[in-house]
This record gives sequence, C-alpha cells and structure tokens, in this order.
Amino acid sequence: MPELPEVETVRRGLQPIMEGARIDSIELRRPDLRFPFPRGFTERLRGQEIVALGRRAKYLLIHLETSDVVLCHLGMSGSFRVDEDDNAEQTLGEFHHPRSKAEKHDHAVFHLTAGDGRSIRVVYNDPRRFGFMLLHAEGPLDSHPLLSTLGIEPTGNILDGALLSERLREKRAPLKAVLLDQRVIAGLGNIYVCEALWRARLSPKRSADTIVARRGSSERCERLALSIRAVIAEAIAAGGSSLRDYVKADGSLGYFQHSFKVYGREGKPCAHDECSGTVRRIVQSGRSTFYCPTCQR
Repeated sequence: MPELPEVETVRRGLQPIMEGARIDSIELRRPDLRFPFPRGFTERLRGQEIVALGRRAKYLLIHLETSDVVLCHLGMSGSFRVDEDDNAEQTLGEFHHPRSKAEKHDHAVFHLTAGDGRSIRVVYNDPRRFGFMLLHAEGPLDSHPLLSTLGIEPTGNILDGALLSERLREKRAPLKAVLLDQRVIAGLGNIYVCEALWRARLSPKRSADTIVARRGSSERCERLALSIRAVIAEAIAAGGSSLRDYVKADGSLGYFQHSFKVYGREGKPCAHDECSGTVRRIVQSGRSTFYCPTCQR
C-alpha cells in the first residue's frame, strides 16, 4: 500500500495540473470503489474550481471553491494518470514496472479545464478497488471521522524527542506496532518504520515505553524522532519507494527503494559500517519486520 511519501509524490505531481482548474464533469464508471461514491458526487463537483491539493497522512485532499473537500485514498493499487486533449490515453513519463493502465480499471475520470484553457483528463485507475473517494462538506476538516483521530505528521520540526516521548509514554506494545498506530504518528507505514528504527538503532521488538525518560525527552527518543523525519524527507525527495507496481502521478517511478538499508534485505549484512550483523526478518502483527539484531537494541 502506498505510504505517506508516495501520496505526497502524487500530490506534487497533480498539483500543477489540478490547482486552478475547473471541473467540467466527472465520469464514474461504476457505483463504488471500497465504498460507494457519495450521493450526488458528480453534481456537487461539476463546475467547481479546485483551489488546492493537500494531504493528511495517507489521504489526498482536493479542496474546492465551495469549501467542500474530496478525500481520496489510493488503497493498494490505486493511481492517477493525466491525459491531455492532444495526448489521450498516454501517461506522462516512463514505466519501468507498469501499474495498470487497462481501461477496464479506469473507474473515475475528472474532465478539467486548466487555467490556460487546456482540456485535461485525470483518470483514477484501481484494479483491486481498495481505494475510495469521499466528500467532506460540513465543519472543519479534522472533524471528519477518518481524520479526527490522526496523530501528528512525521514531517517538519514539530516531531521532536520531547513530543515523541509524550506519545510513547506508558505504551507497552512493541515499538514498531506503536509507531504504526495512526493515532500516534499519522502516515507512517511498514517500510519507513523499519528504516527509521534501523537508523535509530532501536529494536522493533522492545516495548515502546522503554525508550522514554521519566521526565522530558531521552536520547533514544531524540534519535528516533530525527530518524523518522529524515527517512520520510529523503523518500519524498526521491519520489517514494516504487515498490511493486507503484508509480508517480506522471507515470514514472520513484527510486527510494534503491536507498533501503534494511527493508527487504533479509540475510544480507547490516549496512552500518561498524556492525557485523545480518538483517533478519520476523513477523509482527502479520507484517514483515526487517532489522539487525546485532545493532538494534
């Protein structure tokens, strides 16, 4: 499933195309994805200007001139592609491991007029249909049930050792499981938690509260906060992980996967220069965890 850096990459790819564009019509080719499309979805959006594209955790947010917001989630196989009027059915960029472009999986088509008058189609394709689009029309955005319980974003300096200590205090579940809890930190997924824990040299199996000082921050929490922010920032800059069939909004792949230090490296030497350990794979809560038992304590 795409993680925060992948969704941010999609947002950045769609932003210059969709922001300022007017929605001429929306073509829904089935009544539902993971959830049914909202009643009156096409009618509510027709004629509206897209004023901004945002992101919260793993949700793409399409802000409209009436203050309505479309919440999009890519699920496991969802992707957007852009077709312009003179290049219909062509996806910008090159695919190394193509994501589906089969028309039978094109479930929603946004017909737009850009600010410069160009006709553009933004197509949502989703073979597994685990993604969804919902409409938030009333009240503050953080009042939506899917957003109201989300924790802090793992970007920017707000996530520091002191705040992380506060979030982990009295949590006795394994550290990796707590970091994957979207109520603690929003948007972190399996890949980047493994990478951040490796950078911080912390075991994914240890109880989360064991890295918390009695008062204030701790050296371990400071190290972990810095590692989380760094791995997310580097992945966004590289365009996401591009695992399996994930592609960016322009059709090209991200390349952060070439920088993985521990994820997917079972049986290989630990990448820390002074460590002689070997990467091990275990299963936690049904998910693969990759770590070095020698230097991650």
